[in-house]
Amino acid sequence: MLVLGVILLVVGFVTGISILWSIGIILAVIGAILWILGSMGHAIAGHRHYW
Repeated sequence: MLVLGVILLVVGFVTGISILWSIGIILAVIGAILWILGSMGHAIAGHRHYW
């Protein structure tokens, strides 16, 4: 999710499409939060890793 968010950020920035930029920011933030929680050892949705 983090990688997809970064890709959408880059594509939205290059093409000037603001909706891709917005979705990219949201996905990058959610992906970063899930990554941090997973690395701290918290179970997310019953799994040790969210992927």
